[in-house]
Order: sequence, then structure tokens, then C-alpha cells
Amino acid sequence: MDMKKRRIVPIPLIVLICGSIGLGYASFRHFSHFNRVVLEKFQGRLWELPARVYARPLELYPGMPLTSPAFEEELKLMGYLQAAHPAGLDTPGKFLRKGNTFRLILRPFRFEDGEASSKKIHMIIRGGKVDFLKETETNAFPDMVRLDPTLIGSFYPRHYEDRVLVTLKKAPPLLLKTLLAVEDQGFYDHHGIEPVAIFRAAMANIRKRRLVQGASTITQQLAKNFFLTNEKTLTRKLNEMFMAIALEKNYGKDEILEAYLNEVYLGQDGKRAIHGFGLASSFHFGKSLDDLRAQEIALLVGLLKGPSYYDPRAHPERALKRRNTVLQIMRDHGLIRIDIADRAIPSPLNVIPDPPKGASRFPAYLDLVRRQLLQEYRDSDLRSAGLRVFTAFDPQVQLAGEKAVTSHIRRLEKRGGVPKGKLQASAVMTSTAGNEVLGMIGGRNFSFKGFNRALDAKRPIGSLIKPAVFLTALSRPERYTLTTSIDDSHIQFQDERGRVWVPQNYDREYHGDTPLYLALAHSYNVSTVRLGMELGLPDVFQTLGKMGFTRDIKPYPSALLGTVEMSPLEVAQIYQTLAAGGFYSPIRAIRSVERPDGVTLQRYSLTVRQSLAPGPVYLLNSILQVVVLEGTAQSVKTFLPEDMGAAGKTGTTNDLKDSWFAGFTGNHLAVVWVGRDDNQSCGLTGASGALQIWGQLMAALPNTPLELPEPQGMEWAVVDAEADMLTDDACENAMTVPFIKGSAPTQIISCPAAGQDVRVQKPEQDVRVQRPEQDVRVQRPEDEEKDETKESALTRWLRRIFKKK
Repeated sequence: MDMKKRRIVPIPLIVLICGSIGLGYASFRHFSHFNRVVLEKFQGRLWELPARVYARPLELYPGMPLTSPAFEEELKLMGYLQAAHPAGLDTPGKFLRKGNTFRLILRPFRFEDGEASSKKIHMIIRGGKVDFLKETETNAFPDMVRLDPTLIGSFYPRHYEDRVLVTLKKAPPLLLKTLLAVEDQGFYDHHGIEPVAIFRAAMANIRKRRLVQGASTITQQLAKNFFLTNEKTLTRKLNEMFMAIALEKNYGKDEILEAYLNEVYLGQDGKRAIHGFGLASSFHFGKSLDDLRAQEIALLVGLLKGPSYYDPRAHPERALKRRNTVLQIMRDHGLIRIDIADRAIPSPLNVIPDPPKGASRFPAYLDLVRRQLLQEYRDSDLRSAGLRVFTAFDPQVQLAGEKAVTSHIRRLEKRGGVPKGKLQASAVMTSTAGNEVLGMIGGRNFSFKGFNRALDAKRPIGSLIKPAVFLTALSRPERYTLTTSIDDSHIQFQDERGRVWVPQNYDREYHGDTPLYLALAHSYNVSTVRLGMELGLPDVFQTLGKMGFTRDIKPYPSALLGTVEMSPLEVAQIYQTLAAGGFYSPIRAIRSVERPDGVTLQRYSLTVRQSLAPGPVYLLNSILQVVVLEGTAQSVKTFLPEDMGAAGKTGTTNDLKDSWFAGFTGNHLAVVWVGRDDNQSCGLTGASGALQIWGQLMAALPNTPLELPEPQGMEWAVVDAEADMLTDDACENAMTVPFIKGSAPTQIISCPAAGQDVRVQKPEQDVRVQRPEQDVRVQRPEDEEKDETKESALTRWLRRIFKKK
């Protein structure tokens, strides 16, 4: 063969052909990789959605106790915007107040029992109650109106992305049309990329020798946001194109557009990243997408070009210019009428100045919710599954507690001689009916997400433990009654190391033989220790366990005076059992948990069991009412009226290191602790410290009087309380006192005539016991017929609780 006649293929062409084949093969492998990534990602859960935690819904009804300032405060906490005039009341989530008259447009909300639509409400508050309630569109007068609950916090994914999912069907058509007009007019025609646009952008960037023009389709933007980084390199751009083609190959246009609506980044709130138009709408305007006007849609779409650069709060001039550019595009494409555009362009941005924060205002309560959820859910579920958690949190109770702490904490620092900023406080507020936690304060800085003293500060509780001692005694009616005499004289103990412990009373005196109820009302330490040792330490702490304290305690005598350490939440649990008449129910914050689609996963129903006999609890609670009326907690009367019948107990520990008060009315219970984190003296007793906060807190709530229901098996006897004997009705110290049936005194003491000795005798017949003709009522001093200056303190106390026959 003639080699010279052979056609020789140029080497450059061979290289080009081989390179094309190699590039094609590499591209095929590259595409296959991204195709697999897309399928894996889109077939699973697209986004990690935070669990959202809601307060109880506010339910309005005629006659409901409510003040206008409290209602306005809660509306603002719910994110309702106040209109300045009637014309501004134009969308759900707004209210107008004129004096005590409110007009508001409720936001729709999906409750567990169904979807609640938006309603226009007219309400008037008079005399601290809801006096007028009307639905203005239907002219109906409803029995009850339920508002959407306050969002009190969320559990975010670790990357802190937040979003509210929007479906394409529920997205406003104007938003979709504007989005396509501004970002990708050929979206429904291309296959993920626009080659002509890419070439045009490349030429422009080459001429300017810098990046001046982009050519990303909506599909490419989704690929970049969803799978890739923001680095500006050729490799990343090529990967973006492959990913976009893979998305278009496997998914429909509507699926891609819906994913884009929920994925795009549109703002920043501290560490929380605002993603998707659903959340951006409420973050920037306090509205749902359905309620946005044309100029508001224009701003959100305009932010896509640069959420930080065009941030309407940080750079309002830039944002306004960008918004108006989008409005012009909307006008030019016939999406809005020319007159609407002409009115919208000169209008202000109207971005809400204080957007809803991602960080909870109530971190202590959110901490409790999280701990209770983690007993049944994984932490990853809380951060990614989009759960909706409904709680018993009551904003009005919480805010009342915060105001009480704020108004007293600095004053108490001065009173106790504590350095400024060193005194701390915590509190737990519950409902007595269901033992639900209504509010919680973890420290004096309410918004600080750190050490939660209400849950984790376990401090000696002092005299708060004494009701457990006296309840144990009253549970033995054959030996102890309200008027049984107990010994308040010197006693000492020696521990295993040979150290001697001598309990002392707060007044440093001994009081000899003392009626049982007086020992608790006066909070005598010595008689409490003697009584506890006589009863037996194991029995006393068994009673404490029945009250709801679950941790093990080493039984030693000083524990009878409250060296036992508890958190405020644990104290609330044991006092709740007393407030419920001896019925135990676990303390809880959560009512129900739902999936994002509204399916209920779990309901946290009230569970109740009788843990303590009702008779002894009834007698004990009567003494705790005496404590408030005339005992160590009598300063409660400066906050609550006597006929409220509140019951409670003060607690003070050695060297005044801890100040406690636990108490309850007919419907609310609260425990307050005041002290220092460094365990130094706070210079405050339970009465001078914690009780002051408790009193102001309770005074701000709509309380019902504490009327102790008399259990079965009780009888009443006319007795001389000081002598612990039956007596005649006409005797000076005679009063009717409740006893567990069969435990009334049997000896009789007669009234002495002038100059004669008292006669004591054994009855020849059955003990005369009787019931009062009417219910027992607390008597005020002015109702007494005799000169009280001649009566002992204990007689006056009992006379107010147990009406004279």
C-alpha cells in the first residue's frame, strides 16, 4: 500500500474527538450521580421542620373575668397588630381598641377539633368582665369565641432553618405569576436550563470581566439552595446545571415550583434563618400569604435578589427601590392594573417593626415542655418532624408572675442587704383543678435561656415540709386531732459522728404544751421535730411520697425541718395534692401533640388517684388557711381579701439562705422561691421575701375563693379549744370544731362561775357531737360579738375558721 496516499487525520481532531467522547462519558457519570442524589433527597422528607409549641387558646365568653389592659397585652403577644383607625382593620390578625371596646378580626387556625375560620368580633369589657360579645358579620351573640393560641416557642433543627410550608394550591396566584415574571418567564417551557440565557450572560460577564448577569432558572436556583453551596465557581455552576436537569427529569413543574416556594432564603432573625414565602410573610408583615397586598408580594419577590442587601429593616431605601422595580414588572406584564400600581409605588413598605422572634420569650416553660416531650419522643423528632404541641401555658398568668418578680426583686435585694443583681427568684404556677403548669419563671431574667431554677435549683425547703409531718399525725385520729396538745420543749439529738443537734424555734423560745394546729400555724420547729420523731421518720416521709415527692430521702431528724432539697416544681407537686383534697395527679404542661397534617399523635389527659385520705387533708388545709389568716403568712391579707380563704405555708432555711412560699386559692396554686445562686444569705424569711411576690402574683389573677368541701366521715363538736375538751355552748371559749368521726374529746369542761374553779368530768353518756346548722364561714373581726382582746391568739384563729356555735 502506498503510505503517501493514506488520508492522515490531524492530531488536533483526534484529541478533540477523544476529548468529546471522554467528556461525554464523564458527563454521563456526573449526571448519573446527581440524578441519584436528587431521587434520594426528594423521596424522603424534604425539610427538617421545627416543632411549634402553643399556649392555651384564649376563650372569650360573657361574664369572663378580664381587664382591657390584660386583653390588649395578650393580643399583642399573639402577634395581633393594633390598627390606628377603623379603615386599618382590614385583614385577619388586627384589632382596634377604643377605651374598653375592642373590634378584631380573628385569624383562621386549625384546632384539634377542626378548622376555625376568620371572624369579625365586637367586644366590650365592663367592671373587669366581658360584658358584650358579638360576631359582627352574622349579628350573632356567641356563647364562646376561641382565638388562635400564642406561639410560645419552637424546637429548631441544628442548622436553625425555619419555614412554614405552603402548598402550590394555597399560594396566592398573584405571587406565583409575579415570581415567574421576575425570576423565570420560561419556567414551564425549558428543561431546567436556558442555553440562550446562559450564553448571553456569559458574554456580558466576559465583556465586563466580572459577574454582572446571571442566567439561573428557578430549577437551578432550587438546585443551588437545596443541594449546593453559594460559592461562585465554574465547577459549582456546572454541578448546578446537572442537578437542575436531574430535577426536571424526575419531577413535574408544579412539584419543583412548590419546593422553590418553601426553600428560598428570605431573611434572618438572629441565628434563625427565614426560609420560604409562608414564613417570610408573617416575619415581614405579620400576615398570612392570603392577606398580602400587591406591594407586599412585590417586596417578598424582590428580596430573592439579595435578602441581606435589600433587608427592609436594615436598608429601607434599597428595599423600596427594589420593590417598586418589581411593581413595574407586575404592571408591564398585566398582573396588576395601572391604577393599582400607581397607588402602590408611592406607598411605604409597611414592614412590621417588631417581627415575631424565633427565640422564645418564655424559655423556662419551653424547657419544661421539652423535657416532658423527651420522655416519649426523640430529640431529632422534636427538631425535624414539624410537630404541633399544645400546652396549658396561660400568658396572663405568666405575665402576672413576671411583673410580680420585677416589681419586688430590687426592693427585696435592698431589704436583705444583697448586692445588686445577686438576688434570684423562680416560680411555678399551676391550676388546682388539673395540675397543669400555667406559667414558670426560671430566674429574674425571664428571657435568658440558661439555668432553669424552677426545675434544676434544688434547695432546702425549710418549713414547707411541715404539712407532711402534721398530715401524718392527723391521719391517726385516734391519737391526734386539731386540738391535741403536743410538746414544744427542749430536745436534742446526736448523730453518728457524735455531733449534737438542738432544734430551736425562730423566736428562740419554747412554748410548752401547744395545740397541734397552733404549732403548725406558728411554724414551731421544736414541737414539729418532737411530733415527727413520735410518729416515726419512715411514716412521715411515706406521707411525703404520697403527696407526690418521688426521690429517695435519707430519714434523719433535721429533715423534719426542711433540710430536704426540692425544686419549685417538686414543691408544686406536693402542694397540689393538698389543694386537690388528697387526690394525686402528675404535674403536666402538655395537652396534646399533633403531626403537621393535624393528625393527633397523643393526648395528655388528666389522670387522678386518691393518694391521701380526704379527712386528714381537710383538717390540714384548714390549718393552712389559719396560717394565711393570722399565722406566719398573714401579710397575704394585704394582697387578697380574707374571704378568699387562701391557704399556704412559708418556708425559711438556716441563715436566711432560702425564702419560700407555697399557697393556693380555689383555682390557682403558686410556689415562689427567692435566694442566691452562691448559697449565701439573702436576709429574707419566707414571709418577707417569697410571700410578697406570691401575693402580688395572685392578686393579679381571677381567683375563686377556696371553699374546702367537707368529706364524709366528719363530725363537729363544741369544744374548749385550749383545753381540748367538750364544753357548753355558752362558755366563752366554746366553738364548733371538725373531727374525724370518733376522734372528738370525751372529757367535759364546764364554764366557771366568777370565783369558782373549772370542773372537769367524764361524760356518763356518749360524747355530744353536732353539726352546725349552716356551713362554716370565715368570720371577720367586726363580726365577733365578744371582746377579742380577752381571747388568746389561738382561739381567735380557730374562731375565724370554725364558726362559734
